[in-house]
Amino acid sequence: MPEKNIDFGKFGASGIKGSEAVARQLDWLAAHIATPVTARRGLMARLHYLTTSDRAWQAAKDAGLTVSDRTLKAWLEGTRRPSKANLERIDAAYRAVRRRNVARHLIARLNREGRGTRVEIHPLDQSGVARQLQRVVAHRTMNVRRWDKIVASWAAGDHQGLDDAWTADVLPDLGSQWGQYEYVKNIGFAA
Repeated sequence: MPEKNIDFGKFGASGIKGSEAVARQLDWLAAHIATPVTARRGLMARLHYLTTSDRAWQAAKDAGLTVSDRTLKAWLEGTRRPSKANLERIDAAYRAVRRRNVARHLIARLNREGRGTRVEIHPLDQSGVARQLQRVVAHRTMNVRRWDKIVASWAAGDHQGLDDAWTADVLPDLGSQWGQYEYVKNIGFAA
């Protein structure tokens, strides 16, 4: 791939991979429970979400939450509190199940029947780069019409697949200098 960044940050630039910024934005769009898992209300909301159906509970087990039915019942009744490690597992399982549940809906919202969604790309931060080494990189906007691979990779937790879909399918639409937008400060879009 042209302009693939191999040694990013060598001269002081800072930023994150564009695919990581896209994943953060998709996480924000899919977020439902705002209360943290450490608060009783947030814990109960996540446990109820994960135990409403056998399919959701199986998905939670697949995501790494393996506790006995007795322990789960004690958590739901409030007679026992999960350990810090289990709180992290509950939150991770909730995010994994939530991603799977909203993926199809997000694809439809973002594709908008072929019209796509406008995406704002904020370029990497070059404030730490010596003036003579800085690139001219500007804020860009584009319309992304193909979200299927991106959202499917995000929902599956496939970071490499998401990165491949973003850099191979979307960024080349920016033109000949698309490689300059592999690392960014932020990517924003709403659906």
